[in-house]
Amino acid sequence: MKLKITLLSVLLTAYTMTTAAQTNDNAIYEGVPFEMPRVARPSFPDYKVDIRDFGAVSDGQTICTEAINNAIADVNAKGGGTVVIPAGLWISGPIGLLSNVNLYTEHGALVVFTTDLDAYEIVETSFEGLDTRRCQSPLYARNAHNIAITGYGTFDGSGEDWRPVKKSKVTSKQWKDLLKKSKVTNEKGDIWYPSEASKKGAEACYDFNVPDNITTDEGWESIKRWLRPTLLSFQNCDTVLLENATFKNSPAWCLHPLQCTHITIDGVKVNNPWYAQNGDALDLESCRNALIINSIFDAGDDAICIKSGKDEDGRRRGVPCENVIVRNNTVLHGHGGFVVGSEMSGGARNIYIADCSFIGTDVGLRFKSTRGRGGVVENIYIENIAMINIPEEPLLFDLFYGKKGKATADQLPPVTEETPIFRNIHINNVVCRGSGRAMYFNGLPEMKISNVNITNTTILGAKSGIVINQADGVKIENCRIEPVKGSVIRLSDAQNIDIDGLRTSPASASALIENGCDRITIRQSDIDKEHTTFAEGVTPKTVTFK
Repeated sequence: MKLKITLLSVLLTAYTMTTAAQTNDNAIYEGVPFEMPRVARPSFPDYKVDIRDFGAVSDGQTICTEAINNAIADVNAKGGGTVVIPAGLWISGPIGLLSNVNLYTEHGALVVFTTDLDAYEIVETSFEGLDTRRCQSPLYARNAHNIAITGYGTFDGSGEDWRPVKKSKVTSKQWKDLLKKSKVTNEKGDIWYPSEASKKGAEACYDFNVPDNITTDEGWESIKRWLRPTLLSFQNCDTVLLENATFKNSPAWCLHPLQCTHITIDGVKVNNPWYAQNGDALDLESCRNALIINSIFDAGDDAICIKSGKDEDGRRRGVPCENVIVRNNTVLHGHGGFVVGSEMSGGARNIYIADCSFIGTDVGLRFKSTRGRGGVVENIYIENIAMINIPEEPLLFDLFYGKKGKATADQLPPVTEETPIFRNIHINNVVCRGSGRAMYFNGLPEMKISNVNITNTTILGAKSGIVINQADGVKIENCRIEPVKGSVIRLSDAQNIDIDGLRTSPASASALIENGCDRITIRQSDIDKEHTTFAEGVTPKTVTFK
């Protein structure tokens, strides 16, 4: 009888745990406004090995690359299971994950990747959306199925030995310490490089950080220190899990899943110094069916970023980033909290972002591209976002990213496959306290930003109000925007703008309507006709007040 009761208790406990897990899983998908499959999570046999059994030594000096990779190969050959990295300090070169292997780090496990350049071979890969060569990533997998990195340990990419540093981003003491390591700087003396090879690589780059016109193996070897790898590169993998571990101090981007399907990033911590050049936290590129949940990102560049290739290389690949849920995350430092672009030539669609906090990111929600990219970004849904202390815009659309100036009517390029398109973007219940400009839309004259709906949003203490330029079909409904000074909204080259229930402070209850505007409706708002200024040549009939 006692045995039966015990068995029943076990079964009830198992049922309760399963039900709770299912409820939690269901909550992830709650409110998602598009259909997508449930993201498959990997599972592994019970087989388990310890890297110490393959010769790994935790003494802070023994290189454990071979031992760790042999352990992974053993588990893969046995049909799958778990490779355990125990507590301790482990030094390693690149670790390659194979199918059906879970790399598990115990509490107190610290894996530091070696700074020995010879450990990192130069490989064909993709970086910043272009087909190129880079050094092998410290954590990598290609064409693998059912893989995971889990546990509570830390992976340190030793990025300080790879990255250039801008003088403007560090203290005078930090700059002096860098010059003790290497005296190599650019001509102006305001960018530090870890070596002459690193500087030579930088000088070979025309656009961003991918070298041009390097045609020989010898040429690539001569700039090897510049070919900074991403800390983690998973390419063409399916059923992937990153859970609970910490990833930090990457040479370039930190986490870079490329063309992966069914990928879950849950409860991880990503940390780069805020001055880390190109130190993105997560770049999800051309992936399908993804969860980014319950995680903390602290980045030197963009934090949670959606990408899909750049220019001709990205369009030739033609794989959008789609069916993505970003939920319950916190972003600390970063150029952008949630970002689409600028490498989005394959497109992005069906993305849901909810229940996230951005604390001191340069920009909150950042959409960026430029002429030549192409690609369609559409069906983006954002809600329940909290922000504080955003130095620039809580919401930014910049289709002139990296460029200066604006085209005039007689200079407009034709619309082609190189024209980026941003449309059908829905933003609800965003609250921000303290920012630069409240919102900025900077679209292309030949392809305006279209069908953007912003509802139930509050921005307090912005330095200036909303600016909408080159947009068609923007609705701002039931929002409160309180800039410190100036008009609450300024419109130029904007059509079909619907402002409904916009609240602001008495000092900012005015609007400025500039050239190129048409079909503007302002209803039940704190702006009236008397406090609306029309630029020279703009007729008041442009705006309908209700």
